[in-house]
Amino acid sequence: MSRVRGKSLFSLSTLLASFFGAAMIAGAFAYFNYKFSEYKFIDFKEFVFYEKSDVFLPEEEKYIVVFYSSKDPNTMDLLSQTKLKLPILAIDYYNEVRQNSEGTTFLRSGTKTSLSFIQRFNIYESPSIFFIKKSQEQIYKQDSMIRKLDNLQELSKNVDLL
Repeated sequence: MSRVRGKSLFSLSTLLASFFGAAMIAGAFAYFNYKFSEYKFIDFKEFVFYEKSDVFLPEEEKYIVVFYSSKDPNTMDLLSQTKLKLPILAIDYYNEVRQNSEGTTFLRSGTKTSLSFIQRFNIYESPSIFFIKKSQEQIYKQDSMIRKLDNLQELSKNVDLL
């Protein structure tokens, strides 16, 4: 009488394939999270922003960058009235011209610069906020994670928590 060996439903090759598949997915996920969490640089020679019609040249050591939409009601007024310890660079998605206020510099740029800025910093929501600090003459390094700013009225109260 001969014995017939049956194939098990759970073979070693299936186990190894599942393990390597899961390892590849975990590796891709870890790489994705790493790429989106690393801090980036902004070179103001490369990214040209304008205050009205003048080219913006940074002078301070640190800034708060707020990327916002001027189509949201009262956003520009709220930003112009906000006074913080650090100056605000308010970058409008729609590039509306606005008079600077004491603590806020309103910036605009060409479409290519706007899209490159959004892509460089992986900005998906408006308004978003992050800090930058001077690294070299006109090169600034991102100094915080990019966060969605849920309420502009709370900016002055919560900016120290970021």
